Amino acid sequence: MIHTEQRVLGVIGGLGPIATSHFMELVIRMTQSEKDQEHLDMIIYHTPSIPDRSSYILDHTLPSPLEPMIELGQRLSEQNVGCIAIPCVTAHFFHESLSSSIPAPIIHAVEETAIHLKRYGIRRVGIMATDGTVSSGLFQKRLEQRGIEPVIPSPDAQKDVMHLIFECIKANKPADMERFHRVARELRENGAEVIILGCTELSLIKRDHEIGSGFLDALEVLAQQSVLRCGAWLKDEYRCLITK
Repeated sequence: MIHTEQRVLGVIGGLGPIATSHFMELVIRMTQSEKDQEHLDMIIYHTPSIPDRSSYILDHTLPSPLEPMIELGQRLSEQNVGCIAIPCVTAHFFHESLSSSIPAPIIHAVEETAIHLKRYGIRRVGIMATDGTVSSGLFQKRLEQRGIEPVIPSPDAQKDVMHLIFECIKANKPADMERFHRVARELRENGAEVIILGCTELSLIKRDHEIGSGFLDALEVLAQQSVLRCGAWLKDEYRCLITK
Protein backbone atom coordinates (compact mmCIF):
# COMPACT_ATOMS: atom_id res chain seq x y z
CA MET A 1 0.00 0.00 0.00
CA ILE A 2 1.39 3.42 -0.96
CA HIS A 3 1.70 5.92 1.88
CA THR A 4 -0.38 8.81 0.53
CA GLU A 5 1.51 11.44 2.53
CA GLN A 6 4.95 10.64 1.11
CA ARG A 7 7.16 13.66 0.51
CA VAL A 8 10.27 14.08 -1.61
CA LEU A 9 13.62 13.75 0.19
CA GLY A 10 16.26 16.32 -0.74
CA VAL A 11 19.93 15.41 -0.28
CA ILE A 12 22.95 17.69 -0.16
CA GLY A 13 25.46 15.01 -1.07
CA GLY A 14 28.94 14.23 -2.26
CA LEU A 15 30.47 14.94 1.17
CA GLY A 16 32.05 12.37 0.57
CA PRO A 17 30.93 10.65 -2.59
CA ILE A 18 30.83 7.00 -1.47
CA ALA A 19 29.01 7.92 1.74
CA THR A 20 26.22 9.56 -0.27
CA SER A 21 25.81 6.43 -2.38
CA HIS A 22 25.65 4.33 0.80
CA PHE A 23 23.11 6.70 2.35
CA MET A 24 20.79 6.31 -0.63
CA GLU A 25 21.09 2.54 -0.36
CA LEU A 26 20.30 2.69 3.37
CA VAL A 27 17.13 4.71 2.76
CA ILE A 28 16.00 2.17 0.17
CA ARG A 29 16.89 -0.82 2.34
CA MET A 30 15.10 0.60 5.41
CA THR A 31 11.86 1.29 3.54
CA GLN A 32 9.07 -1.25 3.89
CA SER A 33 7.80 -1.76 0.35
CA GLU A 34 6.35 -4.30 -2.02
CA LYS A 35 6.90 -2.31 -5.21
CA ASP A 36 8.94 0.57 -6.61
CA GLN A 37 6.21 3.14 -6.05
CA GLU A 38 6.35 2.71 -2.27
CA HIS A 39 9.94 4.02 -2.10
CA LEU A 40 10.76 7.69 -1.58
CA ASP A 41 11.37 10.07 -4.43
CA MET A 42 14.76 11.74 -3.88
CA ILE A 43 16.48 14.75 -5.37
CA ILE A 44 20.21 14.37 -4.77
CA TYR A 45 22.84 17.01 -5.47
CA HIS A 46 26.16 15.21 -5.61
CA THR A 47 28.75 17.94 -5.05
CA PRO A 48 32.14 16.69 -3.81
CA SER A 49 33.59 20.05 -4.93
CA ILE A 50 32.23 21.64 -1.72
CA PRO A 51 35.23 22.58 0.51
CA ASP A 52 36.19 20.22 3.33
CA ARG A 53 34.11 20.80 6.43
CA SER A 54 36.57 19.64 9.10
CA SER A 55 39.43 21.68 7.66
CA TYR A 56 37.33 24.87 7.70
CA ILE A 57 36.12 24.32 11.28
CA LEU A 58 39.75 24.07 12.41
CA ASP A 59 41.00 26.96 10.23
CA HIS A 60 38.56 29.67 9.12
CA THR A 61 41.09 31.08 6.65
CA LEU A 62 40.39 28.09 4.40
CA PRO A 63 37.49 28.04 1.90
CA SER A 64 34.09 27.79 3.59
CA PRO A 65 31.60 25.06 2.66
CA LEU A 66 28.66 27.08 3.98
CA GLU A 67 27.63 29.13 0.94
CA PRO A 68 27.65 26.19 -1.51
CA MET A 69 25.51 24.16 0.92
CA ILE A 70 23.08 27.06 1.35
CA GLU A 71 22.79 27.42 -2.41
CA LEU A 72 21.96 23.74 -2.84
CA GLY A 73 19.50 23.79 0.07
CA GLN A 74 17.67 26.75 -1.40
CA ARG A 75 17.51 24.99 -4.75
CA LEU A 76 16.04 21.90 -3.10
CA SER A 77 13.49 24.06 -1.26
CA GLU A 78 12.40 25.55 -4.58
CA GLN A 79 11.82 21.97 -5.76
CA ASN A 80 9.40 21.44 -2.84
CA VAL A 81 11.25 18.71 -0.97
CA GLY A 82 9.67 17.62 2.30
CA CYS A 83 12.96 17.73 4.16
CA ILE A 84 16.70 17.75 3.54
CA ALA A 85 19.33 15.25 4.62
CA ILE A 86 23.07 15.95 4.59
CA PRO A 87 25.01 12.67 4.66
CA CYS A 88 28.07 14.29 6.25
CA VAL A 89 28.17 14.46 10.03
CA THR A 90 30.73 17.27 10.22
CA ALA A 91 28.48 19.44 8.03
CA HIS A 92 26.01 19.53 10.94
CA PHE A 93 28.34 22.05 12.58
CA PHE A 94 26.65 24.49 10.18
CA HIS A 95 23.09 23.29 10.88
CA GLU A 96 21.91 26.49 12.54
CA SER A 97 23.26 28.73 9.76
CA LEU A 98 21.87 26.42 7.09
CA SER A 99 18.43 26.25 8.72
CA SER A 100 18.19 30.04 8.98
CA SER A 101 18.84 30.37 5.22
CA ILE A 102 16.99 27.35 3.81
CA PRO A 103 13.16 27.13 3.95
CA ALA A 104 12.94 23.31 3.93
CA PRO A 105 13.57 21.58 7.27
CA ILE A 106 16.98 19.94 7.63
CA ILE A 107 17.25 16.70 9.60
CA HIS A 108 19.81 17.04 12.40
CA ALA A 109 21.62 13.71 12.39
CA VAL A 110 23.66 14.52 15.51
CA GLU A 111 20.58 15.52 17.52
CA GLU A 112 18.70 12.42 16.34
CA THR A 113 21.64 10.21 17.31
CA ALA A 114 21.56 11.58 20.85
CA ILE A 115 17.78 11.06 21.00
CA HIS A 116 18.21 7.46 19.81
CA LEU A 117 20.77 6.71 22.52
CA LYS A 118 18.60 8.27 25.23
CA ARG A 119 15.62 6.21 24.05
CA TYR A 120 17.54 3.01 24.73
CA GLY A 121 18.90 4.07 28.11
CA ILE A 122 22.55 4.51 27.15
CA ARG A 123 24.49 6.56 29.70
CA ARG A 124 28.12 6.69 28.50
CA VAL A 125 29.04 6.95 24.82
CA GLY A 126 32.28 6.91 22.84
CA ILE A 127 32.72 9.17 19.81
CA MET A 128 34.62 8.32 16.65
CA ALA A 129 34.52 11.35 14.32
CA THR A 130 36.65 13.92 12.49
CA ASP A 131 38.86 16.41 14.31
CA GLY A 132 36.38 19.13 13.34
CA THR A 133 33.41 17.27 14.83
CA VAL A 134 35.25 16.36 18.03
CA SER A 135 36.88 19.77 18.58
CA SER A 136 33.59 21.61 18.02
CA GLY A 137 31.83 19.49 20.65
CA LEU A 138 29.09 18.71 18.15
CA PHE A 139 28.14 15.36 19.72
CA GLN A 140 29.29 16.17 23.24
CA LYS A 141 26.87 19.07 23.71
CA ARG A 142 23.81 17.13 22.59
CA LEU A 143 24.72 14.04 24.56
CA GLU A 144 25.27 16.04 27.73
CA GLN A 145 21.93 17.81 27.26
CA ARG A 146 20.33 14.37 27.62
CA GLY A 147 22.39 13.25 30.59
CA ILE A 148 24.68 11.05 28.51
CA GLU A 149 28.40 11.22 29.24
CA PRO A 150 30.62 11.49 26.13
CA VAL A 151 33.97 9.73 25.85
CA ILE A 152 36.41 11.06 23.25
CA PRO A 153 39.57 9.35 22.00
CA SER A 154 43.02 10.23 23.28
CA PRO A 155 45.14 12.35 20.91
CA ASP A 156 46.89 9.24 19.54
CA ALA A 157 43.60 7.40 19.08
CA GLN A 158 42.11 10.46 17.34
CA LYS A 159 45.01 10.33 14.88
CA ASP A 160 44.01 6.74 14.15
CA VAL A 161 40.43 7.84 13.49
CA MET A 162 41.58 10.55 11.09
CA HIS A 163 43.85 8.06 9.33
CA LEU A 164 40.87 5.74 8.83
CA ILE A 165 38.71 8.56 7.45
CA PHE A 166 41.16 10.42 5.22
CA GLU A 167 43.99 8.00 4.42
CA CYS A 168 41.79 4.94 4.00
CA ILE A 169 38.14 5.53 3.08
CA LYS A 170 38.32 8.96 1.43
CA ALA A 171 41.43 7.81 -0.43
CA ASN A 172 39.46 4.78 -1.68
CA LYS A 173 41.75 2.34 0.13
CA PRO A 174 40.95 -0.56 2.49
CA ALA A 175 40.26 0.35 6.10
CA ASP A 176 43.02 -0.36 8.61
CA MET A 177 40.93 -2.48 10.95
CA GLU A 178 43.74 -2.79 13.48
CA ARG A 179 43.49 0.96 14.03
CA PHE A 180 39.70 0.81 14.18
CA HIS A 181 39.65 -1.88 16.87
CA ARG A 182 42.43 -0.13 18.80
CA VAL A 183 40.34 3.05 19.07
CA ALA A 184 37.20 1.11 19.95
CA ARG A 185 39.06 -0.82 22.63
CA GLU A 186 40.32 2.39 24.23
CA LEU A 187 36.82 3.91 24.28
CA ARG A 188 35.38 0.73 25.85
CA GLU A 189 38.12 0.70 28.49
CA ASN A 190 37.10 4.26 29.35
CA GLY A 191 33.53 3.16 29.99
CA ALA A 192 31.72 3.60 26.66
CA GLU A 193 28.63 1.38 26.49
CA VAL A 194 28.05 2.33 22.85
CA ILE A 195 30.39 3.91 20.31
CA ILE A 196 29.02 6.41 17.79
CA LEU A 197 30.34 6.07 14.26
CA GLY A 198 30.18 9.83 13.87
CA CYS A 199 31.57 10.21 10.38
CA THR A 200 30.00 8.87 7.22
CA GLU A 201 33.30 7.32 6.14
CA LEU A 202 33.20 5.20 9.28
CA SER A 203 29.74 4.04 8.20
CA LEU A 204 31.44 2.37 5.24
CA ILE A 205 33.63 0.37 7.63
CA LYS A 206 30.46 -0.94 9.26
CA ARG A 207 29.07 -1.74 5.81
CA ASP A 208 32.12 -3.76 4.79
CA HIS A 209 33.30 -5.36 8.06
CA GLU A 210 31.86 -7.21 11.04
CA ILE A 211 32.54 -4.71 13.82
CA GLY A 212 30.58 -6.35 16.65
CA SER A 213 28.04 -5.12 19.15
CA GLY A 214 27.60 -1.74 20.78
CA PHE A 215 27.99 0.62 17.82
CA LEU A 216 25.57 3.25 16.51
CA ASP A 217 26.06 4.59 12.98
CA ALA A 218 24.96 8.23 12.70
CA LEU A 219 24.41 7.78 8.95
CA GLU A 220 21.92 4.99 9.65
CA VAL A 221 20.11 7.31 12.08
CA LEU A 222 19.92 9.93 9.32
CA ALA A 223 18.54 7.38 6.86
CA GLN A 224 15.98 6.13 9.38
CA GLN A 225 14.75 9.65 10.07
CA SER A 226 14.64 10.42 6.35
CA VAL A 227 12.28 7.48 5.81
CA LEU A 228 10.05 8.45 8.72
CA ARG A 229 9.92 12.20 8.10
CA CYS A 230 9.15 11.82 4.42
CA GLY A 231 6.25 9.51 5.21
CA ALA A 232 7.46 6.11 3.99
CA TRP A 233 7.11 2.91 6.01
CA LEU A 234 10.12 1.90 8.11
CA LYS A 235 10.98 -1.80 8.45
CA ASP A 236 10.71 -2.99 12.05
CA GLU A 237 14.31 -4.23 12.16
CA TYR A 238 15.50 -0.64 11.75
CA ARG A 239 13.75 0.73 14.82
CA CYS A 240 16.79 0.14 17.07
CA LEU A 241 20.05 0.83 15.25
CA ILE A 242 22.54 -0.09 18.00
CA THR A 243 24.42 -3.18 16.84
CA LYS A 244 23.88 -6.39 18.82
